[in-house]
Amino acid sequence: MIELEGVPELIDPVMVAAFEGWNDAGDAASTAVAHLDREWKGEVFAALDAEDYYDFQVNRPTVFMEAGVRKVTWPTTRLSVVRVGGDRPRDLVLVRGIEPSMRWRSFCNELLAFAHELGVELVVILGALLGDTPHTRPVPVSGVTSDADLAQRMDLEETKYEGPTGIVGILQEACTHAGVPAVSLWAAVPHYVSQPPNPKAALALLNRLEDLIDVRIPQGELPEDARAWQTGVDQLAAEDSEVAEYVQTLEEARDTAELPEASGEAIAREFERYLRRRDGGTAAGPFNGPPAGGRGRAPKPPRPDDEDEDPSEE
Repeated sequence: MIELEGVPELIDPVMVAAFEGWNDAGDAASTAVAHLDREWKGEVFAALDAEDYYDFQVNRPTVFMEAGVRKVTWPTTRLSVVRVGGDRPRDLVLVRGIEPSMRWRSFCNELLAFAHELGVELVVILGALLGDTPHTRPVPVSGVTSDADLAQRMDLEETKYEGPTGIVGILQEACTHAGVPAVSLWAAVPHYVSQPPNPKAALALLNRLEDLIDVRIPQGELPEDARAWQTGVDQLAAEDSEVAEYVQTLEEARDTAELPEASGEAIAREFERYLRRRDGGTAAGPFNGPPAGGRGRAPKPPRPDDEDEDPSEE
């Protein structure tokens, strides 16, 4: 049993997770969750035991000085919580860490145990991958799930992916196996400019998350950072004729493929987001105490010895 002393009763909680590493091109996903944590002043209430999941020769601890005392920070995964206020308040459980080096099934089961105890209604896992997409166009973000009913209800793609996977895919399949609704949001990062940071991709993930869970997310400095990033890449591309020609080829392919959407649903989504922001939307902040009512319960996750085999990703 996980003890959650000090954590208030949650309202319609959604768990939002991101992991640095293989599933985080341009650090877009981890930057997005870090932004939520920073803007809404998340309160850390739990951290997984680093000794159980990380190879310290791969993810090394760091040493720092604090008030003249030498301390060590260990690589791990931390959970924090924020409350989104407004007419329809709800809570977010933010999971931010590094893709584990080992014992992935136990890692997922531990996160699912927290989800169960907190009454999490939906798990959203953010990821970013390299793709043939131009940096000059809006970042493509796809939403996928392993649950056919959830795909239809939330207008998502039902995953058909087969092949190597990372912790994003494993956690999504573990959620499905445990009966917890789960969605993965994937941002496509230009492979020719894959080095972090990529604030434009992080912002695109947050915009898609905003639409998915129907909350207004404060953007902070991300829009300005995204514009500065694109300007910098524009300048680099202009200095190399081969890169500039390649980007133009990607632009033409993208514009041709998405012309119907550009005149329909995509414009409608952007207009709806504009109206929400103009009208003020919802606000968010740290907890000021528990609301009335009890904590819900999601289905219990399976024990490690109940799993038949490793799940596969989208």
